[in-house]
Amino acid sequence: MESSKETGCRAPEDPVLCINDCDFFGSAATMNMCSKCQKDMILLKHEHSKLAAASSKDIVRRSSSSDESERAFAGAAVACADLASQISQVKSKEGLKKCTACRKRVGLTGFSCKCGDLFCAVQHYSDKHNCPFDYRNAGQNAIAKANPIIVAEKLNKI
Repeated sequence: MESSKETGCRAPEDPVLCINDCDFFGSAATMNMCSKCQKDMILLKHEHSKLAAASSKDIVRRSSSSDESERAFAGAAVACADLASQISQVKSKEGLKKCTACRKRVGLTGFSCKCGDLFCAVQHYSDKHNCPFDYRNAGQNAIAKANPIIVAEKLNKI
């Protein structure tokens, strides 16, 4: 067999997980991100540059007084921060649903526990994931609320 130096071929690199922890593989060509995360990053940069260009045009159009230009620049910075926070919130909502205990992808079949976490079919029982939710106290409160104590008025003796 010929060695890789003789043929000019490179040995394959080990797969690298995406740096955004989305359980897909990235590559050095995409800055160790998967294709979806890289696309989101490019869109974010594009929106940021578009917003910066629009804010600089607004600053030029306004009068040359320093107060107005400072307000416009501050407004553009606030708008940019709002855009970044909105994009991060959308990304977090669209994120993969994973089991809290074993980090397995659950998708649509995940079970929401009363403790507020998401679990797969194996760990969704409260004894399997050491659930801190107090089922006994919650049950007692539900029964007490559903069955209020009724006290009748006493009758006068004849």
